[in-house]
Order: sequence, then C-alpha cells, then structure tokens
Amino acid sequence: MALWRAYQRALTVHPWKVQFLTAGSLMGLGDIISQQLVERRGLREHQTGRTLTMVSVGCGFVGPVVGGWYRVLDRLVPGTTKVDALKKMLLDQGGFAPCFLGCFLPLVGALNGLSAQDNWAKLRRDYPDALITNYYTGRCPVCGCSLEFLPVLEGSPALGPPHSIACTCGDAA
Repeated sequence: MALWRAYQRALTVHPWKVQFLTAGSLMGLGDIISQQLVERRGLREHQTGRTLTMVSVGCGFVGPVVGGWYRVLDRLVPGTTKVDALKKMLLDQGGFAPCFLGCFLPLVGALNGLSAQDNWAKLRRDYPDALITNYYTGRCPVCGCSLEFLPVLEGSPALGPPHSIACTCGDAA
C-alpha cells in the first residue's frame, strides 16, 4: 500500500513523466510476459531489443497519446456519473480506438523493420482483428467491469473522485 501511495504522489506531482514511465513499463512487462510465458522463449532466446522497442513505444507514443486523450476526454465530457462514463467510453471506443490502432500498428511495424509495402499489408491484414479484439477485451458497455475507480493513466488523486473511462474488461489502455 505504501508503494501505491508513493506512486499516486508521484503521479500528482509529475503526471506526464509518471504516465510515460508507467506506459513504457507496462508495455515492456507485457512483452517479457509474452516472450517468456506465451512464446516460451526462455532467457537465452529472449529478444531484448524487442522488449526495449516496446518500452520505447510505451514511453514515447502510448503514454503521451493516451494520457493526452484522457485529458481531452475529461474536458469534452466533464463529470463522474455513470452516464458521463458511458459517454466517455463511447467516444473512446468509437473515435479514439480506431485512430489509435491505425497509428500504433504501423509504428510498431516500422520499428520492427517492415518496408512500407509490408507494413501496409500487415495493417490491412491485422487492423480488423485488432479492433475487434479491442472491443471484446477492452472497453465494453455490457461487461459491468469498470475503470472508473482506477486513476492509473489520468493523474487523478488516489482518493479523489473517479473521472475515467468506464466499462473495461481487460485492458487499461
């Protein structure tokens, strides 16, 4: 609990820096988990460059873009009611998520050395599945789960009123 309070204090004092580092850390950890538990590469076969690429994407793209979007979203739809949260979720998933994925996937492809043609082909092939998966595992109005009580990437105080996007089942980004 002390670590969480320290994190919240840092988030209050340095919201952008903490958001960037949080996004980078989570993406790096996600890649480590993917390589070790899903792909079962083992430590000797671990692709450190891939992990560092994901950390960089988290710090340099995901953190700033998602953090900025949440700030814009809170200005567009002020308030903390369930109706406000639903409006935020609809704007997020209807407008932001498709655009974000359309930028994120080619960025990662380019960083992985894909040519422009290969990157375009990969985007055309993967984008629909990525968006559908986002809708299934991400924010969904039916699931009853809620991010409105987790102030992770938004800089809200730990004990303050929640003002985030509601209804997430799986991811917080």
